[in-house]
Amino acid sequence: MNYESLLADRTRLMSANAIREILKVVSKPGVISLAGGIPSEQSFPMDLMANLTEEVLSEYGTHAFQYDLTEGFMPLREQLALLLAQRGIDVPAEDICVTTGSQGVLDGIAKLMISKGDKIALEAPTYLGALSAFNPYEPEYIRMDMDDEGLVPESLEYTLQNHRVKFIYLVPTFQNPTGRTLTLERRRAVVQIIQKYDALLIEDDPYSALRYRGEAVPPIKTLAPDHVIYVSTLSKVFAPGLRIGFFAAPEFIRQWLVLGKQGVDLHTSTFNQALAARYLAGGHLEHHLPRIIDLYRPKQEAMSRSIEKRLPTEFTCSPSDGGMFLWVSGPEGMDMEVLYHRCVDKGVAFVPGKFFFTRENEGAQTMRLNYTMADENTIDLALQRMASAIAEM
Repeated sequence: MNYESLLADRTRLMSANAIREILKVVSKPGVISLAGGIPSEQSFPMDLMANLTEEVLSEYGTHAFQYDLTEGFMPLREQLALLLAQRGIDVPAEDICVTTGSQGVLDGIAKLMISKGDKIALEAPTYLGALSAFNPYEPEYIRMDMDDEGLVPESLEYTLQNHRVKFIYLVPTFQNPTGRTLTLERRRAVVQIIQKYDALLIEDDPYSALRYRGEAVPPIKTLAPDHVIYVSTLSKVFAPGLRIGFFAAPEFIRQWLVLGKQGVDLHTSTFNQALAARYLAGGHLEHHLPRIIDLYRPKQEAMSRSIEKRLPTEFTCSPSDGGMFLWVSGPEGMDMEVLYHRCVDKGVAFVPGKFFFTRENEGAQTMRLNYTMADENTIDLALQRMASAIAEM
């Protein structure tokens, strides 16, 4: 049977996630992986799981195993409203929707809003998972400039002046892949611009709780609530395997996203949502989050030191006060994909930066390094191996 003839035209734009493919390669024994965006298993609150499960069974009984609202399990939505209030986002529980990971929100937005040829504005570089969600709907990407302070507002204004953009997609805090954070001054400038052009912004915020230094910066949603869909997740502060994402959107868009979700999975796992509800209601996040930060902060600091100590001076690292990644740029003309293969031969892996750009020939001299999965000594060993591969090139 000719199975290929059965595929929809859009499948030509669906490709394997480059990072997922890299992780298959580096799963071999002895390879130090700085490639994945994976929380450390040491960050999971395993000491709480048995008690949380007992609480779910006692508090909710069979309800935790039954079909539930597409919008989400109400006890969890009530707790998420309190969590968002701590971030300065004032929305009632009824206006918060739970999804199967924040990836579920991105896919829903793409299905709802993108027609073939629609223009989507995003940072260069940008989150690869967003591109995976958007690509099948055949948008045209308009890339915008970044520097170490995040999105350059002038680039956003130029984009909206010259293009009819369906929406803007940003990861403004501890961005994946660069670890950069959009400054408060620039957030205010971005808000003025999107209000001026009446543009919609998708604010993807999975990492802001993982701050190791400095003062928190308010979400863009707090500055322009009617122009922003705020997307977040519990994957980095509870457990990623539970797949708990959530969003707060203007009412019209929220209703359509709920309709779209009904056709995908009816609702996110009730039991998993109930676990998350008890985790938040019990005050466990506020006690466990400092443990996660104490776990990751020294890893990030160790990687920063090793980059400065081990790599040639032509290699620069973008500053970052939190999150899970550091972004390194090599000299002009350097091909990090070539370096990647040499590094794998030496037992260390990373993600070449080119995969995070929408322009084919951009970012060849960049790479993303993850520090959450290795200890400080292993991180330094990885950078030693990388330096050896660079010397050979």
